[in-house]
Amino acid sequence: MNAPGARPKPLFPPATPVFQHFKSICVMSIVNLSAYKFVTIESGADWRPLIVDRCAALGLRGTILLAPEGINLFVAGEPEQIGTFMDYLRTDPLFEGKFADLQFKESVSETQPFGKMLVKLKREIITMKKPAIRPELGRAPSVGAATLKSWLDRGHDDEGRPVVMLDTRNAFEVDVGTFDQALDYRIAKFSEFPGVIEEHRADLEGKTVVSFCTGGIRCEKAAIHMKEVGIDHVYQLEGGILKYFEEVGGAHYHGECFVFDHRTALNAALEPAAIAQNSEDRTASATPGAPATEDDAADTADADDTDDTDEAHAAITAGGQASFPGPNHGRHE
Repeated sequence: MNAPGARPKPLFPPATPVFQHFKSICVMSIVNLSAYKFVTIESGADWRPLIVDRCAALGLRGTILLAPEGINLFVAGEPEQIGTFMDYLRTDPLFEGKFADLQFKESVSETQPFGKMLVKLKREIITMKKPAIRPELGRAPSVGAATLKSWLDRGHDDEGRPVVMLDTRNAFEVDVGTFDQALDYRIAKFSEFPGVIEEHRADLEGKTVVSFCTGGIRCEKAAIHMKEVGIDHVYQLEGGILKYFEEVGGAHYHGECFVFDHRTALNAALEPAAIAQNSEDRTASATPGAPATEDDAADTADADDTDDTDEAHAAITAGGQASFPGPNHGRHE
């Protein structure tokens, strides 16, 4: 058991003999790995071909985004190869220790969810078009899953303020599932977020605002922006919805969590959800404007500066269509 306040141990630690244990107990054969870090990167163009070669040697698929502001990755492969890759990022001298503390999220699946391996150079790892916002220089306060659950159980935070959950994701993601009573401003891309906050800031005054997204990366910028425009009590959900599922399950959440790969959505047990296993759902996009393939995602914004569909870029990686359920699927009115 982890000590109070300690980070949970990864499901699949860096490559060591303990992998024989994981290989013996893991029924599913593919590990899905995600991570991000805001850190100054000046050598991305030099790193890119070396990372491509290492991923190819390990048989990994997915997408890695490199930008001057950091790294954002979604890759999948066999357990031992994933462990080797984690160790490579954390310890290889090439990266000058920048990823030594990189925190990974893992889940497992029966099949490879990605079609190929891409390493992309970007202007931002998650596009907000607010270059002055630099999470590397200081994060907004965060709240862990257990604390948030206790707040939602009580209906207020530790100081008695009402808690408002603010979904920073795209509308079609929200339609698959979200927190109970969450504010959803129906944005089509993350760069719209500052505008809707300006329009709706009265909804947030005098309350404790907890911003959340799939894995936490959007909220790194969203929470800073809200603090900068004068909203006083702002937190980001540490690790996003997926970490919340991992630590406390689906309490106060309805539906599933949309993911930009061929699993389509995960339930609170981090398993592919029923909608992802429905062949009709998997073959068509029912939400207008939602990217169904990597090329479609690129078309939603400038190809060299894709918007919040950077996450789509970082996860679909071709090989077939992902499904985007209809606009009322899983909605909480």
